[in-house]
Amino acid sequence: MTDNAFNFQTLHPDTILDALFAQGIRVDSGLTPLNSYENRVYQFQDEDRRRYVVKFYRPQRWTTQQIAEEHQFALELAEHDVPIAAPLILNGETLLQHDGFSFAVFPSLGGRQFEVDNLDQLEWVGSYLGRIHQIGQRCRFTYRPDIGLDEYLHQPRNIYEQTPLIPAGLKAAFLQATDALIAAVIPRWSDSVTTLRLRGDCHPGNILWRDGPLFVDLDDARNGPAVQDLWMLLNGDRQEQRIQLETVLEAYEEFQRFDPKEIALIEPLRAMRLVYYLAWIIRRWDDPAFPGNFPWLREEDFWRRQTATFNEQVKVLNEPPLQLMPMY
Repeated sequence: MTDNAFNFQTLHPDTILDALFAQGIRVDSGLTPLNSYENRVYQFQDEDRRRYVVKFYRPQRWTTQQIAEEHQFALELAEHDVPIAAPLILNGETLLQHDGFSFAVFPSLGGRQFEVDNLDQLEWVGSYLGRIHQIGQRCRFTYRPDIGLDEYLHQPRNIYEQTPLIPAGLKAAFLQATDALIAAVIPRWSDSVTTLRLRGDCHPGNILWRDGPLFVDLDDARNGPAVQDLWMLLNGDRQEQRIQLETVLEAYEEFQRFDPKEIALIEPLRAMRLVYYLAWIIRRWDDPAFPGNFPWLREEDFWRRQTATFNEQVKVLNEPPLQLMPMY
């Protein structure tokens, strides 16, 4: 089962240049594609040698109202001095239209990769995440969804069952592992947890570093528990993750209180991401960008490893959650 609605085949360079020219922007350099599979994102320089990024949204993924909420949140954060790539307001609008495409223009924020193992950088990121959540809690998204079991587990399970990409001889074992993982997550998840507006996909690749953190890409912003924006910053063994989480939370709580009960959601959220991410690739398989960038999806060894990964995550879920120092 794939998403056949659109695959960007009609988004040609001339279309991009025409869209920008219609907004009064003259491109003086080539369009450099940036790493984005879900949308199409290009960096360029205008005739005044200013650098920008233009993002063309995948049609039919988000509604106009949902994208508008993303933009409003980014502008709100920028107003409060959070270093984030917020869309430019051009001719009174942030969400622009051209030849059936919705797009937005952003300032280009240059920087190097955030070093997730650098505790000083991690502390700084934790501080800004506290500020982001302090602002995010002021209201909820109305149109953007909540992180939940249906979108992240049940819908992907249906996609797995229907896709021809899973080898027939391995499908039963893979679906059994998926079902076991879903069954392990459900009793550990609570829809009553406090939710707020989140970045939603706060992995290290969405953070740049230039004299401090620079946050990019709110495309996956949605409502959810605060810990969703924290757990993807953790890596290594349990001891290393404990130290990293304590570092993040010490800085985070200078601006926003963190409910320590949410630590028990880290492994359920990790499991949900594992299931959701793989289904996302399958959904997009008819987009030519995906088979070329994810060729391993056709390999039997990948599905064997993925089955083992799901089974291993069940074991992790059955272990006690991370334990922090008593101060938390």
